[in-house]
Amino acid sequence: MDVKEVLFMNKGDGENSYAQNSPFTQRVIELSKPVLESAVQSLFGEEVIWNKVFNVADLGCASNASTFSVMSSVIENVQKKCVELNAPIPEFQLYLNDLPGNDFNTLFKGLSSFADRYNDASLFMMGAPGSFYGRLFPTNSLQLVHSSYGVHWLSKVPKLTDEAGLPLINKGKIFISKTSPVAVKEAYLRQFEEDFSLFLKSRSQEMVPNGRLVLVFNGRPSADFTRDYCYPIPWESLSEAIAAMVSEVRSNFQSFLSSLKLDRTLTLSF
Repeated sequence: MDVKEVLFMNKGDGENSYAQNSPFTQRVIELSKPVLESAVQSLFGEEVIWNKVFNVADLGCASNASTFSVMSSVIENVQKKCVELNAPIPEFQLYLNDLPGNDFNTLFKGLSSFADRYNDASLFMMGAPGSFYGRLFPTNSLQLVHSSYGVHWLSKVPKLTDEAGLPLINKGKIFISKTSPVAVKEAYLRQFEEDFSLFLKSRSQEMVPNGRLVLVFNGRPSADFTRDYCYPIPWESLSEAIAAMVSEVRSNFQSFLSSLKLDRTLTLSF
């Protein structure tokens, strides 16, 4: 089964939901807002086609209120610039994109209160489920595309085999760490290059000439992947949790075999 069919942030708005546990990504959006505002304002210095409708997409919107903060910034800056130039304010078509399993229902619950803040504007908002590593929108239809903390997620697990087809072992890890073999790092890099190329190719077809693309995503402070990663805590914790689950399964299965008095040894690698 493809990753895009099963991957999503924790649904709902309860105590353990993504909506209630994503302050870091919300903070990143606030910090990067000046870049977004500058991109919007720069559109008015170019010959950008919008034909009375300003189309903007937020890719990887997830299910918290951050996407509304992004859209608010876009709307307010377009309105402000139109007033300065004595130009007509366009209608706004706002697209919210994430994988099909995303909790769009929780997200859409906030639409009414969001729209009420702009009752003097003409707003149209819709979900656009699907992977952004392919086409999502018609040709030459978008003036602005935004994505925060999305494009560092790979479309699939890298092919972890060497030139001879033998498996590469990234023992005990689910990410590139200082203990990962060089070949594992190269496999992740190849997958990112493939994915990011598809992302840019798709957006180049969907965006109008002179449109704007604003991307915020994770990276490493150094090309030396053996150094400690700047944000290792969640991945280390997740690796440890998965390792503990595997250890428990292995122990239980060995006990099961022993109860059957089978002379077998189960070998699991992680």
